[in-house]
Amino acid sequence: MILIVIKFPVRPDRIDEFRTHADEYARAVNAEEGSLFFEWSRSVEDPNTFVCIEGFRDSDAGASHVATPHAKAAFDWMSDLVAEQPQIIYVDAPEVSGFGPMGEVRPRT
Repeated sequence: MILIVIKFPVRPDRIDEFRTHADEYARAVNAEEGSLFFEWSRSVEDPNTFVCIEGFRDSDAGASHVATPHAKAAFDWMSDLVAEQPQIIYVDAPEVSGFGPMGEVRPRT
């Protein structure tokens, strides 16, 4: 599995536009064959920063993703809406296939 986390600092006056595009983009990425998950969250530390967490089956799926028309279009609109260059963490974890249960926390009954 390829695990990617990216922080997107968004221009404050473009937040609504970013959210609209980000929602459409997430739906498109989640529909890709090699996509395991793709989600956006808003930072609790900085309301102008959005965090993307994405997982792909393998590096081939990741390479296919960046070649899609919706990814290429996203790289274009993102450049107009970010306040600074996004920062990324990219991890190739071949033994992992997605999320698993967290042992330390469970719902109380």
